[in-house]
Amino acid sequence: MSQVILRFAPSPTGHLHIGGARTALFNWLFARKQGGKFILRIEDTDQVRSTKESIEAIVQSMTWLGLDWDEGPIYQTDRLPLYREHVERLLREGKAYPCCCTPEELEEKRKKALQEKRKPKYDGHCRNLKTPITGRPAAIRFKAPQHGVTILRDLIKGTIEFENAELDDLVIERSDGWPTYNFSAVVDDATMSITHVIRGDDHVNNTPRQILLYEALGYPLPQFAHVPMILGADKARLSKRHGAASVMAYKEMGFLPQALVNYLVRLGWSYGDQEVFTKEELVEKFSLENVGKSAAVFNTEKLLWLNGLYIRQEKPEILAELLLPFLEQKGLKPRSLLWLTEVASTLKERSKTLVEMADQAEFYFRSEFLFDEKATKKHFTPDIKPPLEMLIAKLESSPEVDEKRLEEIFKETISLKGIKLVALAQAVRVALTGKDVSPGIYEVMKILGKEEVLKRLARALSKI
Repeated sequence: MSQVILRFAPSPTGHLHIGGARTALFNWLFARKQGGKFILRIEDTDQVRSTKESIEAIVQSMTWLGLDWDEGPIYQTDRLPLYREHVERLLREGKAYPCCCTPEELEEKRKKALQEKRKPKYDGHCRNLKTPITGRPAAIRFKAPQHGVTILRDLIKGTIEFENAELDDLVIERSDGWPTYNFSAVVDDATMSITHVIRGDDHVNNTPRQILLYEALGYPLPQFAHVPMILGADKARLSKRHGAASVMAYKEMGFLPQALVNYLVRLGWSYGDQEVFTKEELVEKFSLENVGKSAAVFNTEKLLWLNGLYIRQEKPEILAELLLPFLEQKGLKPRSLLWLTEVASTLKERSKTLVEMADQAEFYFRSEFLFDEKATKKHFTPDIKPPLEMLIAKLESSPEVDEKRLEEIFKETISLKGIKLVALAQAVRVALTGKDVSPGIYEVMKILGKEEVLKRLARALSKI
C-alpha cells in the first residue's frame, strides 16, 4: 500500500471548536499510526467570513494540542489558478456549463418548488448552454448524471446509496470566479493525493456530489470515514449554549492539552475499558474500526475529572510554569520559580484546573486576606489564644522552620497547654490562609517562611 495521506481542512471563519479539534485529532492519529503524512489546509475561499485572526487561532490551537503537520498550512486562495484549470477542463469535456440564472430567479424557482412540495433543486434551465449570455454574469455548474445511484462506501457508516435524480447540478465556480467548497475540496484532495478523508458526518450529504466530481475529473476516490456528531447533555448538537467553547478557551480555563486530547479521542472512539491514554498509546491503539456509529455526548464533569488526573500526574516544576500566566492575571508575582514549584506541589492534589490552582494559591501571595467568617467563629476562640502565643514564642526562638522542627514545636505546645493537635492546627490554618481547608499546615508554614508566618499569626491574634 502506498503512503497514507490525510488532511485537516478548517475554514478560517472563527476559532477552532471542539468538533473540529476532534476531527483534526482523528486524522492526525490515523496518519501517525500508519506512518503517513498529515497536511494542514486552510479553506479560505469564503472571502466574506475568512479572517487572518481565525487562521492564527487555528494554527495556535493545533500547536497547543500538539497536532503537528508535515505540510502546510496550505491556503486555497494561493491555488485559484488550479481550480480554474479544472473548471475549464470540465467545460471543454461538456461536463460543466455556464449558468446565467440570477439569484432572484433562483430564489423564485426555490419558492415555487417548496409551494408545490417539490425538492428545491436546480431545474437545469441553463443545462444546454454552451457559452454565457452576453451582459449576464455566469456561474459554472457541474453537469451531474440524472439517473442511477452514487454509492458511498464509508469506513464507519458502511454503504450508503444516493439517487442521482435527487442531486442537482452543483455550482462549482461562482459568477465572481471563486470556486465553491465541494469543488475546491475535491481538486485539493485529488491533487494532494489524499488517501483518507475523515470528517464529521454533517458532510455525508456533500459526499455523493464529491464522488461524482472525482469520477468526472478521472481521479481515484479516497476512502471516506464520517464520524458521528458531538452532542450536548440535552442530546442536541453541541453549540455555544451548551457552554461549548473554542480550543483556546479551554486553555484559558486552565485545562492541560494532554487532558483535552485524551478526552476528545474518547468522544466516539474506545479501546476496551481504558479511559486514560498517553499520546504514544493513542497512536499505537487508534483505529477507525473502534470509532462508534452513535453520536457522542460532551460531559464537562468527565473532562474536569480527567484534567484533575493529569494535573496530579504532572511534575510540579512544569505546573509552576503553566501556572504563571494565571497568577499574572491576578496580579500575583512569585518569589521565584523554585518557590512556585513548592507552592504547586502542595496544590496539585486538590486542583481540577490551573485557574482553580491559581485561586487556591492566592493566600501564599497575599497577607491581608479576609478571614472566612465561619472558620474564625469556630476556630478563633478565647481558649486558643494562650497556645497560639506559646507557638509564636517557640517559633521566634527557633532558628529553623523545616517540617520536622515545626512538628516538634506543635507537639510541645499541645502537650504543655493540654489541647488537641487539631484545635491548634486549625486555628493556625485559618490564621495563615483565611480558611479551615488548605494543604498540610507544616508544608504551608515552610513555604511561607518564618517571618511571614509570624506576621500572619500576630494578625490573627489581634482578631481573637
